[in-house]
Amino acid sequence: MIVRKSVQIGKYSLEFETGRFAKQADGAVMIRYADTMVLATVVANKEPKEGLDYFPLQVEFREKMSAAGKIPGGYLKREGRPSDKEILSARLIDRPIRPMFPENYHCDTQIVVTVYSSDQQNDADVLGACAASAALMISDSPFDGPIAEVRVGRLNGEFLLNPTFAELEQSDMDVTVAGTASSILMVEGESREISEKDMLAALAFGHDAIKKICALQLEFAAEVKKTKRTVAPKSYDPALLADVKVLATEKLRTAANTVSSKEERSATRNEIVKGVLDALAEKYPEQGAVIEEILHDIEKTEMREMILGKKKRLDGRGLADIRQITVETAILPRAHGSALFTRGETQSLTTVTLGTKDDEQKTDGLIEFKPRRFMLHYNFPPFSVGETGRMGTTGRREIGHGNLAERALKNLMPDEKDFPYSVRIVSDILESNGSSSMATVCAGSLALFDAGVPLKKACAGIAMGLVKEGDRVAVLSDILGDEDHLGDMDFKVAGTVDGITAFQMDIKIQGITLEIMATALEQAKAGRLHKLEKMNAGIDKPKPELSSYAPRFTTIKIPTDLIGTVIGPGGKMIRSIVADSGASSINIEDDGSIQIAATSREASDKALALINAITAVPEPGKIYKATVKRIMDFGAFAEILPGKEGLIHISQLDTKRVAKVTDVVKVGDTFDVKLLEIDEKGRMNLSRKALMTQEKKEPSGTDAPAN
Repeated sequence: MIVRKSVQIGKYSLEFETGRFAKQADGAVMIRYADTMVLATVVANKEPKEGLDYFPLQVEFREKMSAAGKIPGGYLKREGRPSDKEILSARLIDRPIRPMFPENYHCDTQIVVTVYSSDQQNDADVLGACAASAALMISDSPFDGPIAEVRVGRLNGEFLLNPTFAELEQSDMDVTVAGTASSILMVEGESREISEKDMLAALAFGHDAIKKICALQLEFAAEVKKTKRTVAPKSYDPALLADVKVLATEKLRTAANTVSSKEERSATRNEIVKGVLDALAEKYPEQGAVIEEILHDIEKTEMREMILGKKKRLDGRGLADIRQITVETAILPRAHGSALFTRGETQSLTTVTLGTKDDEQKTDGLIEFKPRRFMLHYNFPPFSVGETGRMGTTGRREIGHGNLAERALKNLMPDEKDFPYSVRIVSDILESNGSSSMATVCAGSLALFDAGVPLKKACAGIAMGLVKEGDRVAVLSDILGDEDHLGDMDFKVAGTVDGITAFQMDIKIQGITLEIMATALEQAKAGRLHKLEKMNAGIDKPKPELSSYAPRFTTIKIPTDLIGTVIGPGGKMIRSIVADSGASSINIEDDGSIQIAATSREASDKALALINAITAVPEPGKIYKATVKRIMDFGAFAEILPGKEGLIHISQLDTKRVAKVTDVVKVGDTFDVKLLEIDEKGRMNLSRKALMTQEKKEPSGTDAPAN
């Protein structure tokens, strides 16, 4: 049975369809918005996976190049590993869906979202989240939805729902918001220093559309009428639960209320766990995993009660207090810019590298995006949390954290015409105990200042947490790793003294209200300003000079009809200029602008001289340095400018009669000549004799007049 439903969202109708595609999946929904179409499928194993303490959900987002009428680049000519854009889109789907499943549901679940048609105007990521929710709603999975996701922009003070790529270019915000009909589940995006009030207004605007999409999904699911699986609530043997509580509750309560470092808390926790396991090993054999689950629940309860009841945190701080901050810059002598930012037990060593236009990142994707001249890469090695681990390709979490920090800084970067460098920031997390992505924002801002990049303003980020039990709510500033793990929210906000530039919120409960978000945003602002004050004490503006190891740019402009001359056949001439001068790179634009990048003035000057020589127009009456290239019976052909040759007739070689050209000159000889004329066919006639005659006429002891 084919079921179709639609609702007007922004400029277009959002259309859902099931029953025609992928009918063997547990749930499959094709969604259409304008001419962008996305298929979401859901399949979940019937039996739970044993031994898991988490929900094994896998979300894949794939773009088919055929969706935009393209053939993939590269040798294989087929789609390969997911791009960063696909990974980020998958995260936008995973994060709001994950909290909507029962805590003890452990069946392998796979959601595959595929873009089959792209109108090149509307992003498929938010459509994929809506399609995935609808597919879950019509499957037998115990999904407590629906959820929906939209994007909000703003032009000329007016909010836009699901703005196009072109509209986002002009928008002062790009906010992706997901939620249920009653609350917000996830937020992510960037903005141009908007206020907290504006951000809340954008979320409220987006939530109105979310309510409409959720209502449609309920109608959709009611028509399909799929029976849901039942999941038994998590339960423990009452005797085992009682015994564990007797042995551990007081110890875990004491540990939670004792001010300690991350390492000390871990050691105390391990000691308590080992003691309980040893004490109950004989009475409850093979129940170690269950005992550890109970201990985790007790620890969570005690930590949350301490925060809610005493307004006190694991490291002794108050709810809004920020950990100690230290700032160091210029610690890596050969990096173009560097900073070490340490906040509590989280530390980022960040570098800035300045490059040329050749260093821009070009991507082969479904959408034609501009080359990236600003890049931020985030690395999270296992030693940062005192562990061993595999170090391979960049993980999804690293890509997501790096993208968030990049979005926080990119709108503060100078325009290309004012600062024509490609810029790469690399953040290596050396220690981690909460919010390493926000440490990356702070370190990135500091390193840009250290590199002399004219960043418009300093930028800092802070991670906010939440503990909520019924009506009792505590919002935490600058959360620890344990507070993230045992709490209900991770809300990251980055910005300047004047407004918000990036944000990301994930929660573990089924939504929060705009009132709670308002509290978190105001508390985040205070924390952000505190961090900026500490950062400015270290370095408060860009250094006046770039690193001596950074490339310098020289820009000139030539007539467009000479571009081919400078490039040469197959790029031969321009490669020769780079090699002969020692320049880093030379780039030529279609309008004749030439940008020379070099790390020394000598190399830059030499490249400039070579280009000027190639593009120079010979002028009759001027004197040139000539190099003999060919010998003929009637004279010698000599090069006076790169690629430009003229004839020195045998009669113009000397003041006395020349019987044979080779009696006077040979190939490779260099000497000054005068350009006598350029005939109607563009041929140049040169004279060595004219200068020799002139020398004879000059009085002894006087200088010849300048030419």
